Amino acid sequence: MEPTRESLIKLFSYYRDAEIRGAGLLMKMMQREKDPEAQVLFSRHIDDETRHSWLWTERIKKAGGLPVEVPDGYQRRLGKALGIPVNIIDLFALTVVVEERASRRYAEHLASPYCDEATLEVLNNISADEKWHIAWMEEWLYKLAAKRGGERGGEQKAREQLERYRRLENEVFEEMKDFERSWLGFSFSD
Repeated sequence: MEPTRESLIKLFSYYRDAEIRGAGLLMKMMQREKDPEAQVLFSRHIDDETRHSWLWTERIKKAGGLPVEVPDGYQRRLGKALGIPVNIIDLFALTVVVEERASRRYAEHLASPYCDEATLEVLNNISADEKWHIAWMEEWLYKLAAKRGGERGGEQKAREQLERYRRLENEVFEEMKDFERSWLGFSFSD
């Protein structure tokens, strides 16, 4: 079924909301990780996330709408499944997993026959950044883990936590597809 204008505005609002939430999480993480190199990386990443939210806001306006409120079912379910991250390493692992999901969602949308030129431009712009986001966050995750937990032991624990988060996030996302279909009337995951 072809998405309606209203359902696309909801979807773009969802993307926008995810970028804003990402920027908020990164700002909190930046306050905890004081390494000067990390501060530079966080600053660039936060800049990207806020720019992405603005690109989605502009796309919504071009579609003739305004951002709509987004139900936080995914975030709530993901938080319940993962539990509260207890340290900065867990926060990095969580961020990697969420960035990976965003990258997959954008790729699904790009591959859709319903991806118009204006949306294609936004998705291509944002997708280029997502690869870097995942790479630096994962690299820093292992760097911190090695420093804080012994070279091999810390990295192994970080790998296990990252895999655990990926598995749980996939389970949550599978559950959310039905919600997405009911809220949007379609799912690019189908």
